[in-house]
Amino acid sequence: MRAIIQRVSHASVTIDGMVKGQIGQGFLVLFGAGEGDTRAEAELLAKKTAGMRIFCDEEGKMNLSLADIGGSVLVISQFTLYADCRKGNRPSFTGAAQPDPANDLYEYYVNLLREEHHIGDVQTGEFGADMKVELLNDGPVTIILDSDELKRPRRGTN
Repeated sequence: MRAIIQRVSHASVTIDGMVKGQIGQGFLVLFGAGEGDTRAEAELLAKKTAGMRIFCDEEGKMNLSLADIGGSVLVISQFTLYADCRKGNRPSFTGAAQPDPANDLYEYYVNLLREEHHIGDVQTGEFGADMKVELLNDGPVTIILDSDELKRPRRGTN
């Protein structure tokens, strides 16, 4: 499972000319489920997302979380995070989860942010829709979370 977290001043998603979700300061999360991903990966990414300390404190250090600043989250499903570009110029998406399980994991991740991690304002796009996403990246700060990488031991540790 993969999540691209962008620290934003504001972000919105529009579908068929109608704003579906919009937030002020917080995270825009591009979320993708891979083949074989389970709820355990969603739980890991939700915990990391909610706890990510990438907002600046009074000394200018990235030390504050969403909860610390009262931030919001806009989560957009994006199977293209599983693009395989190793062969040719047309990406393959066979590593992405099938639509039904991917949507279930997307909704589970969103609900974890709302209910377990108590993020008050979690907005979403629409799974599988053609969406127009606008954002003002703050920093810019962009963090890539990959559940496979998060489960590996850090280099230099036993």
